[in-house]
Amino acid sequence: MLRANIAEMGKSISELPWVWCRPLSEVLHSVQACHGLAHVEAARARGQGVIILTPHLGCFEMIGLYLAERAPMTSMYRPPKLAWLDQVTRLGRRRGQMSLAKTDIGGVRALYKTLKRGEVIGLLPDQVPTGGEGEWANFFGRPAYTMTLVGRLVDSCNAVAMMCYSERLPDGQGYIIHISPLTFNAASPVAQQINAALEQTIRHCPTQYLWAYNRYKIPHGAPLPPTDTSMSPVINSDSKAAI
Repeated sequence: MLRANIAEMGKSISELPWVWCRPLSEVLHSVQACHGLAHVEAARARGQGVIILTPHLGCFEMIGLYLAERAPMTSMYRPPKLAWLDQVTRLGRRRGQMSLAKTDIGGVRALYKTLKRGEVIGLLPDQVPTGGEGEWANFFGRPAYTMTLVGRLVDSCNAVAMMCYSERLPDGQGYIIHISPLTFNAASPVAQQINAALEQTIRHCPTQYLWAYNRYKIPHGAPLPPTDTSMSPVINSDSKAAI
């Protein structure tokens, strides 16, 4: 699994210039199927905004381009520190009906306005938020600082949240996009329910997940993680490796 994951990370790096720089029609032609698009269309027909939660799985850059061809969409992104890289990122992502919102208070306001208009927004649910903007929730047996923005957006905007990932097919055959609606209940924190949905999604193709990203870091200003032993990793002694 480790070797396969390293190979998939290499693919994600090598395909990025192609996704960002080739003609949009050519890039979108590589999507062989999109399962669950009807959920997005049905929500928009009801006048509801849609929150697309895209984990760092497969070719996640493809999702925004694909959906923004079908509906106006605003995606939140964290600008890189290098100015030239920020420019390249914006040029690559802001195509079709896509708009970008920075991870600041202005960007959050833009997301609210987009959902109020019954449009689509995109968020990375496994990106570690800054201190004070998240809470600790279990993720594969360990506490991970998780954004609380999704719950606030759902409640304030009567929006529908959906988990979405782009599965990379072997031998350069393209991609399949999967979309699944999420239903939250009051019995558990939304952040914990999102992480549970993330776990289920990642298990579909675990070698394509960006395990190199430090999901368990403690951001500046965040409280220390809980020390409850029930949140410690569960390791199968029969396996040679555990996540």
